[in-house]
Amino acid sequence: MINLEEIKKISLHFKISLDQLMNLNSDAILFHGKLNDQSENRFKSWLEDMLNQLEMVNKHQHKHIYFLLKDIPPFYHFYYKDLSYFKFFFWMKSILHYERFKNESFDSKIHHFEEYDEIISKILRFYNKIPTTEIWNLESNNTTLRQIDSYQEMGIFANPSDRQLIYKQLLEMVDHLEKQAELGKKFHPILGLEPDNAPYQLLVNEFILGDNTFMAELDDIRITYLNHSVLYLIGSMDPKLNGAMFDCLENLMKKSSMISTVGEKERIRFFKKLRSKIHSSMAKAAASFNIPPVAQADTDNIPAES
Repeated sequence: MINLEEIKKISLHFKISLDQLMNLNSDAILFHGKLNDQSENRFKSWLEDMLNQLEMVNKHQHKHIYFLLKDIPPFYHFYYKDLSYFKFFFWMKSILHYERFKNESFDSKIHHFEEYDEIISKILRFYNKIPTTEIWNLESNNTTLRQIDSYQEMGIFANPSDRQLIYKQLLEMVDHLEKQAELGKKFHPILGLEPDNAPYQLLVNEFILGDNTFMAELDDIRITYLNHSVLYLIGSMDPKLNGAMFDCLENLMKKSSMISTVGEKERIRFFKKLRSKIHSSMAKAAASFNIPPVAQADTDNIPAES
């Protein structure tokens, strides 16, 4: 026999609810995760938690992660220094509310965050080893575009040229994502394909806008991570929840178009539309400051489906 205090210790240690421990049939679902602790170190803690989750996934023999996306996953921004530093600045200033950035404007010559370069490199290395399926929508890059445009309207860019620089790197990121989809592999744009790069599946659903739900299959375990407070995730290993979430995921995948390795015509059309939105924002910015816009590539000559 064990008493209630001992039951509490067991539940806390294994991070399972009393319902699960006692095998009670209830509607309660237990989640675990990190919250914003308001410390000066909170952004680094967020990155470290991301790294820890990816390390945990990589320890399993069978592993696969799924993204039902509203926004482009943060990992892909990390390949491009000025774009990633802008995102860091935005997150720390406008989401995490760092006091030291309260009255500052973004300046690419000043706002460098090299102290995070090492952890970012590790995150990308682990992420590229995990087979991944992503479900996208044409709205997926709108969040970053709105962040750039809002900062411009609010006067939070120190130099007009910085806005164009970030747009340019956003286009480079889209080019890289298209190449990943074409090859069906995740890889670093500078390092290229490596032997341990994982398979990459990209699907497009034109009717469903995702919510940044992140799901993982780890051997015989499933985990669902739900987005909250913009940046954070809470996860659950509840069997009933994960059964329902993966059933929903499979249904969405059946109603989505696969554009990685196959579907060349649809893939080219999809990425052309993503670029078109960026070029439109670039043109407006250039007109505002009399900056010559970057020439848009001619992608009208779309090949027939092979």
